Amino acid sequence: MSQCVYCHQRKGKRSCPALGGSICPVCCGEHRIVRVSCPIDCIYLETGSDYQQKRLGEQFMPVRRDFYRQLADVGGQQSVALYNLIEVVIFTYFQGRRDGQDAEIIAAIQALRRTLSPLHVPAAPMPVFAEHLRKEYDTFKKQNPQQIADTNTAPDVLDRAIAFVSEFSGTGFQSQRFLAGLIGYVRAYHPEIAAHLTKQQSAGHIVLPGQSFMPPSVQEPHTHGPGCEHHHH
Repeated sequence: MSQCVYCHQRKGKRSCPALGGSICPVCCGEHRIVRVSCPIDCIYLETGSDYQQKRLGEQFMPVRRDFYRQLADVGGQQSVALYNLIEVVIFTYFQGRRDGQDAEIIAAIQALRRTLSPLHVPAAPMPVFAEHLRKEYDTFKKQNPQQIADTNTAPDVLDRAIAFVSEFSGTGFQSQRFLAGLIGYVRAYHPEIAAHLTKQQSAGHIVLPGQSFMPPSVQEPHTHGPGCEHHHH
């Protein structure tokens, strides 16, 4: 039996189409999707995908929190609302599918950025998810014009979002790392919102839950003073 193509220590017991050789069950379990760009039809993927999502969700949580803080510092709540809407649309669209790829998300955010550019010239038809994201953005913007980044600030938010997704996704061909991280994060840390959005998917248009899965806002330190409403005992 040949050596594992990943660790070169244990015996390779599973045929790995991504690495073109045999991989040991330990490396297959630990590194699939995270560091190995598994093709979606790999027979070993289905069994480990929930576990994989959970692990990636844990890794995703702190980097996502930092990204939200960065957005709030740069563009305030409207910038945060735009990126949060993108996350909600991504989760709702992809949570029931096994074949989604990070490249589709990056392409959709890039397409949305182009449509918001004053110099935009409509190109060829958009990919399906890109078209879906644009429609959801337009609908939300019409209903809540004050709440979300407008054409002046949205391109910067979208550029940052593209960089964030790309960085977490990594360089693997057909990577699903960002998608698995986001879906795993929402399911693990916001199960009630995950259930709400899963129901929404079958109903068509997204209605954002009352409290979306934004990280808790960082409160400004409070200073007691003449205008302060705290009563001193």
